Amino acid sequence: MQIAIVAKLLTLLTVANGAPVIAKRLLGARWSWPLDGGCRFLDGRPLFGESKTVRGLVLSIVTTSLAAPLLGLDVSTGFRVGAAAMAGDLFSSFTKRRLGLGSSSQATGLDQIPESLVPTLLCWYELNLTAADVAAVSGIFLFGEIVLSRLLFWLKIRDRPY
Repeated sequence: MQIAIVAKLLTLLTVANGAPVIAKRLLGARWSWPLDGGCRFLDGRPLFGESKTVRGLVLSIVTTSLAAPLLGLDVSTGFRVGAAAMAGDLFSSFTKRRLGLGSSSQATGLDQIPESLVPTLLCWYELNLTAADVAAVSGIFLFGEIVLSRLLFWLKIRDRPY
C-alpha cells in the first residue's frame, strides 16, 4: 500500500466533503439553492433533497482543486476528486430518496463508500493505485467520516452527528 498517496487522497476527500458542511455553518442559507431545484423523480420523491446545494457542489470542487497543489498533486486531480466525490454523494442521496429515506438521514456505508470509491477509481491510473490502495481509502474514509462527523457535531459545526 502506498501510504503517502492514500493519505493525500483521504485529505482531498475530507476537503471535498467538509467544504459544504463548513460553508453551511459560515453562510447559513445564503446561496444555498437546491441542486435539484425542487424537482421530483418519477416516484414523486425529491431527486436529491434540499441538503444538496449548488453552493456545496461548487465550493467542494473549488476547494479540492485548490488543496491538491498543497499536497503535491495537480489542480486537475483535485478537480476530478472533488467532482467525483460530489457525484458519489449525489448518487447516495438519489438512492436514499428512492429508499424513502429523508434528506440528511443516516445510511452507513451508502453515505461514505460512493463518495470515496468513485474518486479513487477515477484516479486509479493517474496515481498508479493498487487494489489495496483503493480498499484502504474507502475503508479509512468510511470509519473516519463516521468519527469526524460526530466530532463536528460535538463542535456544533454539523447539525447532526452523522
